[in-house]
Amino acid sequence: MSHRPIILGIVGDSAAGKTTLTRGIAQILGEDNVTVICTDDYHRYDRKQRAEIGISALHPDCNYLDIIQQHLSLLRSGQPILKPIYNHSTGAFDPPEYIKPNKFVIVEGLLGYSTRGMRDTYDVKVFLAPPEALRSTWKIKRDTRKRGYTEEQVIEQLRKRESDSEAFIRPQRQWADAVVTFYPSNGGTEYDDLLLNVRLVLRPTIPHPDFTKILDSNGNHQGSAVRLELDRDMGKPVDVLEVDGHATDEQVRQIERVLCSEVPHLGQFCSLEGNQDIGKVVGTTGETLQSYPLAITQLLITYHMLKAANVAAAMAIQV
Repeated sequence: MSHRPIILGIVGDSAAGKTTLTRGIAQILGEDNVTVICTDDYHRYDRKQRAEIGISALHPDCNYLDIIQQHLSLLRSGQPILKPIYNHSTGAFDPPEYIKPNKFVIVEGLLGYSTRGMRDTYDVKVFLAPPEALRSTWKIKRDTRKRGYTEEQVIEQLRKRESDSEAFIRPQRQWADAVVTFYPSNGGTEYDDLLLNVRLVLRPTIPHPDFTKILDSNGNHQGSAVRLELDRDMGKPVDVLEVDGHATDEQVRQIERVLCSEVPHLGQFCSLEGNQDIGKVVGTTGETLQSYPLAITQLLITYHMLKAANVAAAMAIQV
């Protein structure tokens, strides 16, 4: 390895879309180049113990934050770890797994930005913040289909965890370089995963692409489906890029060109038309479709990972 691994953090509440986003980015970069770990494997108690104690998995006291921090530091220096594995189906722990970091490491989970030591290990930090109604829908769908819960049990779990979500999960938004919010289009009576818009809050904690290039000479947007604005998030100034689910090919390609012109190696991924590895969404009938908002989100995060890799490689040469 010519330089240390590049580490991406993806943090958000349960069923916020972390695994879906992680899987898509890993596919773009090449799964052989990516190591994925989940900080939720570091629970201190299994499901039965949590019920007996009366603590939720979202509470910091229910997780070995010190070991997460230690393992992230080891991964950043290119060293292997012996990672615990929490089985979401059984609620118990499986045997630990020996993990060696690849060129890129994606760390997803509930509490990944909880300590200063953790935050300092990431090259790029992303926070997922879908509307609570949408997240609840996703969680009910996932936990009833994949984890053996009834809908009533999931709704009750959401109710019990709300105070911990408010106290420990959502405040981590402040540490993110980018906040990603997928949300339904106005007027829809149901949430359609294929037509979701995205709102990308871009904080000045890392240098983002110059998206003003998508504006015309008078500073106007190229159509209403793609918008670039100045705003404030948690009291601080930010840039906001919004892409609607019904954006046209040409509008999306303008954003794509900005990303790919600044990072040459990203060019191999910058062909949205017919490239099913970018923005991949599986429809209700099993067909593979593309979501342009998801594709742009994946490309933006990949852009930052490749930029970080270039910086790390340059520093390795200097040393």
